[in-house]
Amino acid sequence: MKLVFALHAVATLAMFGAIWIVQLVHYPLFSGVGEAGWTAYEGQHQTRITWIVGPLMVVELVTAVWLVFERPPFVPTWMALLGVLLVGVIWLSTAFVQVPLHNTLSQGFDATAHQRLVATNWIRTVAWSLRAGLVSWFVYRLVP
Repeated sequence: MKLVFALHAVATLAMFGAIWIVQLVHYPLFSGVGEAGWTAYEGQHQTRITWIVGPLMVVELVTAVWLVFERPPFVPTWMALLGVLLVGVIWLSTAFVQVPLHNTLSQGFDATAHQRLVATNWIRTVAWSLRAGLVSWFVYRLVP
């Protein structure tokens, strides 16, 4: 249980930090890359970011579901379920909004797709922020 909880907290808080960097720094700077190097840049972005966020997202998903069924006594059922719901929002937004926009951008820079990526990424930013709040509360309750 401790290992599951620790992995969950680490994955969620790491993604919380990553999503804010992406939202406020990384995605907005896409427009400054330039047409000539854009396609290679976007391809490298997709490859490199996946190595970081992919494992964290999988660990977060698995441990969030695990904690619904085997949760610490101080975690109410509704909070564990809210955590899973937020993970679902993140995964659905990623799969059906951000990934398709990245696929569009991988064909060449498109200002409209870029603006939509920045705007819709707030869905994940807010969801991960709420998850970070939940996990922080869990940790607070755990520490004597």
